[in-house]
Amino acid sequence: MRRFIFLSLVGGLGLLALLSLGIWQMQRLAWKEDILATIEARIADAPGPLPEVLEPERDKYLPVRLEGEILPGELHVLTSIQGTGAGYRVIAPFVTDGGRRLLLDRGFIIASRKDETRTIGSATVIGNLHWPVEVDGFTPEPDTEKNIWYARDVAPMAAELGTEPAMVILRELRSDVVDVGATLPQPVTMSGIANDHLQYALTWFSLAFIWAAMTAYFLWRNRAKSEG
Repeated sequence: MRRFIFLSLVGGLGLLALLSLGIWQMQRLAWKEDILATIEARIADAPGPLPEVLEPERDKYLPVRLEGEILPGELHVLTSIQGTGAGYRVIAPFVTDGGRRLLLDRGFIIASRKDETRTIGSATVIGNLHWPVEVDGFTPEPDTEKNIWYARDVAPMAAELGTEPAMVILRELRSDVVDVGATLPQPVTMSGIANDHLQYALTWFSLAFIWAAMTAYFLWRNRAKSEG
């Protein structure tokens, strides 16, 4: 009888813990979907002027319209596009008519075009402010001699190009001078924002079902032995 009570207690507590984790993940899913909806609406919003003081948490994904000039000098971030292959994101310095210097993610070029000279000059930039988080403990240091970076790392890139530590991801470029076809813009989208909470919830609920089945089996087996 004691064994039966012990198995029931362990089984019940384990089932409660697994169900609680599944419910928590469902709550997290609702929270994350609300955040994603807010971000999606903000990304596609009408562009406005650059804030006087930039705050990454507040201004992330903020759509902006900038009048100014693309300056010489650019950094190349190694990346790839499915169906296209390896290439680079081109990060260039941009100065606004008001004298603000920012990083501008002009978009993608294939690897063979790395050493080409891209047109610079006056332009109207429409895009989104962003502070990408792409660096982790496995990211190699940039090869500055070959101008190859392995992630968009805003602070060191800003130091390298002498800009504010802020990046504008190009959505649209309007200019009679700049060759728009030189790069393929890669606007900010929702694709890079993970939302795996439903998968996690299903995993916990599946484990709860398995745990319940195993507990029922062991209880039945224990009872059968006792009666035998």
